[in-house]
Amino acid sequence: MDNSDEPEDLLDGKFVFQKNKDGTFNKTKVMCTLCGKMLSFHRSNTSLKYHLNAKHALVGEGRSSAMRQTTLTEQHRPLTKSACDKLTSTVAKWIAKSCRPINIVEDEGFTEVLRVATGDSSIRAPQRRTIMTKIDELYEAEKKKKENDLAATNYVALTGDHWTSVSNNNYLGVTAHLITDGWKLKSFALTCMKTEERHFAEAYAEQFQTVASNWAIEDKTTTIGTDSARNMIAAARLLSYEHMPCIAHILQRSITMSLADSGFVNALSKCRKIVGHFKHSPANTLELNTEQENRMQVQQPLIQDVPTRWNSTLDMVKRLIGNKDAVTAALDQHNHKLVMLTQQEWDKLQRLESLLDPCKYVTEILGGEAYVSCSVVLPALCHLRHVMEVTEDDPAYVVKFKTAFKTDLASRQKNTNNEWLKIATVLDPRLKDLKSLPKSERPEVWTTLERLLQEQSPRARRAPQAAEDGPPKKKMSLLVMGSDSESEEEVQQPHRALHRYRAEPSIGMEDCPLEWWSSHSGAHEQLASLARKYLASPASTVPCERLFSVAGHIVQKKRSALLSENVNKLVCLTNWLKED
Repeated sequence: MDNSDEPEDLLDGKFVFQKNKDGTFNKTKVMCTLCGKMLSFHRSNTSLKYHLNAKHALVGEGRSSAMRQTTLTEQHRPLTKSACDKLTSTVAKWIAKSCRPINIVEDEGFTEVLRVATGDSSIRAPQRRTIMTKIDELYEAEKKKKENDLAATNYVALTGDHWTSVSNNNYLGVTAHLITDGWKLKSFALTCMKTEERHFAEAYAEQFQTVASNWAIEDKTTTIGTDSARNMIAAARLLSYEHMPCIAHILQRSITMSLADSGFVNALSKCRKIVGHFKHSPANTLELNTEQENRMQVQQPLIQDVPTRWNSTLDMVKRLIGNKDAVTAALDQHNHKLVMLTQQEWDKLQRLESLLDPCKYVTEILGGEAYVSCSVVLPALCHLRHVMEVTEDDPAYVVKFKTAFKTDLASRQKNTNNEWLKIATVLDPRLKDLKSLPKSERPEVWTTLERLLQEQSPRARRAPQAAEDGPPKKKMSLLVMGSDSESEEEVQQPHRALHRYRAEPSIGMEDCPLEWWSSHSGAHEQLASLARKYLASPASTVPCERLFSVAGHIVQKKRSALLSENVNKLVCLTNWLKED
C-alpha cells in the first residue's frame, strides 16, 4: 500500500520506510538505519525490536531489563564499596608500576574509561590524595616483603651509584642482591635517596652505611659494587665491606681509551658527521628513508654514538654499514660539505665491528641481575684477551688497537677484587676447572677455598664460653686449639669436602649453577654456604643504571617538583612491582 505522505520514523529513527521511485513510501517495507537491511512491516514493532536485540544489542530496545544487554547510556547499579576500593588499588598499582603521573586521575578521559569499563555511569575517578594513600600502603606492603627476604638470608651484596635529576638534584641509588634458600637469585632496589652533601668519600661511605642500617643488613653485607671513580674507591676503603669495581665500566673505559689513540679516529669522525647530517634535518631523513625503501630495507634511523652510552660506537658503525648504499645514494643527491668515507675506511669500520662485537657480548653478560654474573668475570676477560691476540693478517691499525686494549684492560683489572672473583669462579660448577686462570695460580685458589672452609667449620664458628672471673677468651680458645682429640679430623674435613666437590663432573655453560647447587647443597653443605655468599655479588653496577632509567621516567620536567621521599617510594615501588 502506497502513501504519498511521508510517514514518521520508527523506533526513534532506527527504521525508515522504503521509498518508491515516484517519491511515495511503501509502508510494508522498512530499512534498518544501522545496517541497511530491509524488513517486512505489519503495523507491529515486535519483529523490528527482535532485529535490534539480535543484531544491535548495545542500542536495542524491546527486551525487559532482565533479558536484554544494557546500553552504554544506561545507568547501571553503582559499584559496591569493596569493588570501588579494589578498583582504586588497581589504579594505584598501575600508576606506580608503569611510571604514570598521579594527575592522570584528573583527566576527563580517564573518568570516561572507568565508566565504560565498570558500566557505572555515576562513578568518578579517585582523587590524587586517595591514590597517594594507596601508593603509600602498597609501598609499605612491598617493603615488608623485601625486609623478610633480607632477614631470611645470611649474605647480601650491594651496588650503588649516583644520579642527577632534571631539577639538578642528586640521588643515591642502592640495590640489594641475594640468593634465597630455594637457590633463586633476587635483586631489588633499597633506596633512591636524595643527597645534598658534596661528593666526598666520607659522605659516600656514611650514606652507604645509613642504607645498610635502615634495612638492618650491616652484618650481612658482603660486597658493595661501584664504578671506579676515585671518590667511590676511597669510600669503599672506609667501609668494612669488600669492594667490587664495576667490570662493565672498566671494559668500556678500555674501549674508549683504545679508540682515542688508534687508526679508527678519522673514520669515526666522518661517521659522526654523516649521522648528524641526517638526524638534524627532517628533509635529509626523508631522503634516507626513501632510499631505504627503494632498496627494500627497513626504514631505520642512524645512531649517533655517545661517550657515556656503552656500545653506542658499535651500534653507530653497525647501522651505517647496514645502510651503506642508502646513505651513499642519499648524500649523492645534493651538494654538501661532508667528506664521504673511502672504501678503505669502510673496510676499517668492518674490522672495528668485529673487534667491538665480543666486547658488547661480554658487557651484556656481565650486566645481568637475574642470573649469576660474578663468576663469569675472569672467563669473560680471558675470552677478550684471546680475541685481542694479534695475528699475521692484522693491519697496523688493528695491531695498535688490540695492543692498547689488552694493556689498558690488564692495568685496570689489577684494581679489581681478583681474590673474590677467583673464589666465585671456583664455586661455579660450570667453571671450577679454572681454565681462565694460568696454571700456576690454580692451586692457590683451591688453597684459599680450603682455608675459607676451615674458618667456617663448626668449631671455628663456636664462641668460647667463660665465666666472668675466668681466663680471657683468647687464652681459652688457645686451649681448645691445643687439644688434638679432634683436630686432625677437623683439618681433614675441608680437604675431603673439596675432594668431593672437585670429583663432581662440571656442567655445561648453558646450565644454571644455582640449579646445580640446589640439587647438590646437601652433599656439599659448607661449600653451599660459601656459594651463596660469593655468587650473589653482581659483576657490574648495571642494576643501578636500570634504577636510574626508571627514575628518569618518573622525575620528568612536568614532575620536577616531586618531593624526594615520593621519588624514593615511586622508584623503589616500580622496581619491586616489576619483579612480580
